[in-house]
Amino acid sequence: MKFESFLEMVSKIRNLPLPGREVQLEMAPMDRIKELKEQDIIKKKPRQAAVMALLYPNGKNETHIILILRKTYKGVHSNQVGFPGGKVEQEDRDLAHTALRETEEEVGVPQDKITVVRKLTNIYIPPSNFWVQSFIGYTKYHPDFKAQEDEVEALIEVPLKEFLSEKSLVKERLSTSYMEDMEVPAYKLNNYIVWGATAMMLNEVRSLLEASSKM
Repeated sequence: MKFESFLEMVSKIRNLPLPGREVQLEMAPMDRIKELKEQDIIKKKPRQAAVMALLYPNGKNETHIILILRKTYKGVHSNQVGFPGGKVEQEDRDLAHTALRETEEEVGVPQDKITVVRKLTNIYIPPSNFWVQSFIGYTKYHPDFKAQEDEVEALIEVPLKEFLSEKSLVKERLSTSYMEDMEVPAYKLNNYIVWGATAMMLNEVRSLLEASSKM
């Protein structure tokens, strides 16, 4: 998709009703669906975090979205693909500021170069006990990405055309520190498997893009 075509969709994306939890759950592992239904989230006093689904043109003016591969570390999201983002810090004005600050820190895109289109549906992540607020935004130029050395293993620039293709939707068997040999719905993007909360948030982005393209 040419970036001009994406920009023409922005006002529609702002005004569409959010697809919401129903669309997110299409990409949820079965154990996650059960947890989200059974858990009293408020009693768990979850921490707050925010992430950015950032779209931009590449050198050929084709629209892309940036994802990151996190470093291997002692934690539940070790070596997983996600959006730029992170936990709320005391100096953050609001969750949008958290997403913008973390995007600048993790992938090097200045906050003042990003236009925030809207916030999406928040999502609870049981393994790490976070409420995560996602945002969709864009920058009008191809960023000079710079990965945060201590947190980001790789930058993953995904063509929007690839993301929106039916071929990107797959089923994958995975084992992690908190689940073993479970089949999960996922996106396969640039040969990376994207699953869990990130896939759930991506599915809402995808739904908005598809709906706006039909208007």
